[in-house]
Amino acid sequence: MSPTLTPTGRRTAAAVLAAALLVPLAACGGNDDTAKDTGGAAGTTPQTNLTVLAAASLTDVFKTAGAAYEKSHPGTKITFSFAGSQELVAQVSQGSPADVLVTADTQSMDKVEADTDTPTIIAKNRLVIATGEGNPFKIDDLKDLASTELKVVLAAPEVPAGKYGKKILDAQKITVKPVSQEPNVRAVLSKVEMGEADAGLVYKTDAESAKDKVDAVEIPDDHNAIAQYPATTLKDSENARAATAFVTWLSSPEGQKILQDAGFQKP
Repeated sequence: MSPTLTPTGRRTAAAVLAAALLVPLAACGGNDDTAKDTGGAAGTTPQTNLTVLAAASLTDVFKTAGAAYEKSHPGTKITFSFAGSQELVAQVSQGSPADVLVTADTQSMDKVEADTDTPTIIAKNRLVIATGEGNPFKIDDLKDLASTELKVVLAAPEVPAGKYGKKILDAQKITVKPVSQEPNVRAVLSKVEMGEADAGLVYKTDAESAKDKVDAVEIPDDHNAIAQYPATTLKDSENARAATAFVTWLSSPEGQKILQDAGFQKP
């Protein structure tokens, strides 16, 4: 015969049984919490860090473009490295880790063809003569740059802006003896801004970015050169899909509007 349980005994037995049933449930619940802690919060987007090597003349516009891209692509963070195209090409050739390359001429891009995917032209540009604010020396055209009374600064011959400058000066048979040859076009602009040079050949967009400090003298189309900006992904990129998405976006309506608002021409 089974012993008869008192009301107190029945309550005690029920409590023991409930506790026994809760143990495996608690264990399961504990595992779920642990998974959440180690697996990350639901709905979070993995972070992708892109490194973009870009021509110095893209400094201002790409900062704007990068901010816009990150806003519409919250999982992507872009870090830019700006320099002369010849310096960027050297970095790629030496194996510097990066995802995207954008140069200011197709010749520079061609030098790293084996390291890149097929490039896309995302914008064009043209040269202007940058002078001090108010154009104090009354420079009107390229021939004025030959004056020995002027301190003229040019980009070095291996720099795209230097190549374009040499091309248009040679075509007009104009000899300019620069006081310095700079490693990138933004260095030329800086010299004029600071008054260390009276004039220099820069891209139209560079002069536009410093319009409160320099004046821009237009160069007629038939005496000018058109700069092309190819963009591509690097074959060794560890973020190939994200890199391709950024390059594609540069040719999108949103990307093109940002470039053209900064003074760049349509591709």
